[in-house]
Amino acid sequence: MEAGQIIILNGAPRSGKSSVAAAIQEMFDGVWINLGVDACVQITPPRLRPGIGLRPGGERPDLEAFVPRLYAALYESIAAHSRLGLNVVADVGHHDAYSRPLDILRDCARRLAGLPVLFVGVRCPVDVIMQRRAASGADGAYVTGSGDDPVPLPVGLWQEEVHRPGVYDFEVDTSRQNPAECAMAIRQRLDAGPEPRAFRRLA
Repeated sequence: MEAGQIIILNGAPRSGKSSVAAAIQEMFDGVWINLGVDACVQITPPRLRPGIGLRPGGERPDLEAFVPRLYAALYESIAAHSRLGLNVVADVGHHDAYSRPLDILRDCARRLAGLPVLFVGVRCPVDVIMQRRAASGADGAYVTGSGDDPVPLPVGLWQEEVHRPGVYDFEVDTSRQNPAECAMAIRQRLDAGPEPRAFRRLA
């Protein structure tokens, strides 16, 4: 059985990862399973949330012991789906700015060794992210800015840390392209090559 294609979308909250993942599911041929951060948060016990969504800054060292295991479980699940011939798109926000380095991305890359993985950086300027946060901030799910603090520290940390070390096969900018256009660009990258190597380098 041929392994399913894996696409990892990495970026900050509100950068548009989930919308790109949904566009991939809708537009690409074959079956595409979304195993991203939103799905993981829903199945994580409330006392461990936000789980793999724990933001940069080392604010919850009491949760950090669980985060590598939660990521490992996610990536083992991604690998299992791929080995069964299912395509996977996963939207995540990798960083290593915990109270101490956890080297999670390297471990995740090793868990997908031998499988077809395209690692995509999802970029978005912070001013656009702040606009999106303000638009969706009424429910309290996202930190929003103010006149005195236009880019709160947690948002700035995401922008700084989520793209370290910045080793990608491909990048999209959701401020310049809508989700469907980003998905099409990713499809063209898969079709045209070269062979993705980012996860091999990271591993």
